[in-house]
Amino acid sequence: MSNNPEPRWPGLAATASVTLLYLLLPDALVSNYYGWLMVALTAAMATTALLVPKWHVAFGHATSAMATLGLAYALYTLVHGLIVGNRIPPSQLLAGALLIWSMNIVVFAAWYWRLDAGGPHRRSRHSSYRDGAFLFPQLTMQGQPGYWRPQFVDYLFVAFNTSTAFSPTDVPVLSRWAKVLMMVQSSISLTTLAIVAARAVNVLN
Repeated sequence: MSNNPEPRWPGLAATASVTLLYLLLPDALVSNYYGWLMVALTAAMATTALLVPKWHVAFGHATSAMATLGLAYALYTLVHGLIVGNRIPPSQLLAGALLIWSMNIVVFAAWYWRLDAGGPHRRSRHSSYRDGAFLFPQLTMQGQPGYWRPQFVDYLFVAFNTSTAFSPTDVPVLSRWAKVLMMVQSSISLTTLAIVAARAVNVLN
């Protein structure tokens, strides 16, 4: 059992960040009712998880799922608005695409953090990283202490690279489920960029 348990607050911070980004989306791309519902449910789940620690894992997955639904809805409205030809102002389109792109990074970083090697609760049981879905560079360095374990920022870095370079760059992916999630994340990022590029061409024309 590890003497340095992994903190759980990054998962809550990630969900809160996605909720805030959702509320900042332009009105044409968002349902304010769902945004405030996310706020209420996230607060309720976080409070319950603090009061009943054994429910932390279940509620953690539930909050991440809720954030994922918010991301999916925002992406749907962005795509639908372009297909049906809604006259969304270019400034709102650009702002919305940037916010959705940022949501994409945080949502998938939270999923990698929650699922890799059984999640933070299971990783904390061991002094080192084992049976993980990623091959972090620290695991291959000579002289690296055997007790190294990834933290939330490591998964955030992987998610950022996936959305920016459409690849995990220096962190090879070993697990099939992680490969599938990365393909989905890259597809969302590519779709968002393609929509902005298509609208930019229309504006120039």
